Amino acid sequence: MAARIKEKLFRKRETWEQNLFVLWFGTFMAGIGFSLVMPFMSLYIDTLGNYSTAQLNFWSGLTFSSTFLVTTLISPWWGKLADQKGRKLMLLRASLGMAIVISLMGCVTSVYQLVALRLLQGIFSGYISNATALVATGTPKEKSGQVLGTLATGSVTGTLLGPLLGGISASAFGYRPTFFITGIILFFVFLLSLFFVREKRKHGFCQTDFQRLEISTRRHRYVRHNDDHPSIQQFH
Repeated sequence: MAARIKEKLFRKRETWEQNLFVLWFGTFMAGIGFSLVMPFMSLYIDTLGNYSTAQLNFWSGLTFSSTFLVTTLISPWWGKLADQKGRKLMLLRASLGMAIVISLMGCVTSVYQLVALRLLQGIFSGYISNATALVATGTPKEKSGQVLGTLATGSVTGTLLGPLLGGISASAFGYRPTFFITGIILFFVFLLSLFFVREKRKHGFCQTDFQRLEISTRRHRYVRHNDDHPSIQQFH
């Protein structure tokens, strides 16, 4: 029994399995990064100046919503670029960008700087969506439902635990160190994605692109064959 468990745990993993492990942790941390500041955003902004209650409510709402507004606008463009350049490149862009931006949030001295960095965080979004696309295209069809469901738990769990961990970290270490800790973890995600995520690409095309090209070529040959031998069509 022990030998069987050991063999199952330490067996050589397929590429799609390795990607799932790494990207589950990556999407988990991305979810945390987006929801981490929810418990103390208003309190952090209050330390950046003397604001009335109305001003504090305004800046808190603007700071929090700015990330998601930019994400909504920029996501289609990142998706198009991912189709052209590869999804792993987008994973590296998103994880490194978030690591730098969230770390810089711990260094701001005004609410304007914080809003600007939150806007940048929205620009460097797309880790979760590209992780999902990369896993979906590289997983065997019979395993795709289970694998995508497992991957989805990473981002959901991170988003749910983010406020709790953010509140605990802020209470234990303070507001600014919480941003630094999150940035360090996201940089670790960048390194894991760089060295352990594998994407099957050939000469700038994804595997699905070659499958579509092959099907199109076969159809073209079939049409040409029927045009060259019209008598064959009489039997169809």
